[in-house]
Amino acid sequence: MSALRRKLGDEYQVVSTSASGGGLPPPRSAPRGKRQRFVDKNGRCNVQHGNLGGETSRYLSDLFTTLVDLKWRWNLFIFILTYTVAWLFMASMWWVIAYMRGDLNKAHDDSYTPCVANVYNFPSAFLFFIETEATIGYGYRYITDKCPEGIILFLFQSILGSIVDAFLIGCMFIKMSQPKKRAETLMFSEHAAISMRDGKLTLMFRVGNLRNSHMVSAQIRCKLLKSRQTPEGEFLPLDQLELDVGFSTGADQLFLVSPLTICHVIDSKSPFYDLSQRSMHTEQFEIVVILEGIVETTGNIIIIIVIVLPCSELTWDPRLSP
Repeated sequence: MSALRRKLGDEYQVVSTSASGGGLPPPRSAPRGKRQRFVDKNGRCNVQHGNLGGETSRYLSDLFTTLVDLKWRWNLFIFILTYTVAWLFMASMWWVIAYMRGDLNKAHDDSYTPCVANVYNFPSAFLFFIETEATIGYGYRYITDKCPEGIILFLFQSILGSIVDAFLIGCMFIKMSQPKKRAETLMFSEHAAISMRDGKLTLMFRVGNLRNSHMVSAQIRCKLLKSRQTPEGEFLPLDQLELDVGFSTGADQLFLVSPLTICHVIDSKSPFYDLSQRSMHTEQFEIVVILEGIVETTGNIIIIIVIVLPCSELTWDPRLSP
């Protein structure tokens, strides 16, 4: 906690609104039976798609992205399973060639030239494949020039091994280089506050970067998620409205060297304009904050952090009447 205070400052968690030093009161605790969020604080979306029918096959058409999106335990399972099956299959092919040529029965005959020298059984065929695939080359087992089918199998093995390595290792590399964990060192305020700033009623929250490395071209956007009914009677269960946090003035372009306060002015263009303090606490909505930028150290093109502020986490300035 002391390290966070040295980096972000003591004022990061305490917001003073009066000259006497009185801070904003803590928000009212949400009822136990509150509904589930659409998006969690860590950015995980709780909306699941159902009744897809045969559309699930579309995930296989983009297999690489599907593997990257899987959880780590499934990635490791597929990684190990694919290599194990490929190794056993290729080792079996070498064993089949040796069996059909009769090399297994004449392995110790010095006058006989086998397809692969010193392959006596399946374990020795498996070891030969591993030595060839990993380019170890111990020199004890090798292909002779009397086996054209072995040369063809060797070429097929080289091509297949390159494809499997490129696909699986590329998938693991992309998954490890994803900037999702970068969000752990970007701190958002636990609650949003509504107060007067520069003579205007303003919704405010804070964001700070714990790392010394910068985020290049950082930009912030806000979305309001709420259900509404159109004048025609159509019900929209997850309508998205844009909250202006300085797009017209360039205030949405952030330079995160110190904690910043993000402001949304509640004017006639704001979705909160017709809501009072009491009605805002009873409304069911969520505010999704999206921060995008380039990670300086890794060079990742974009990073998206999603933080959700439900209506129960809004704190009002006590000087404002309901």
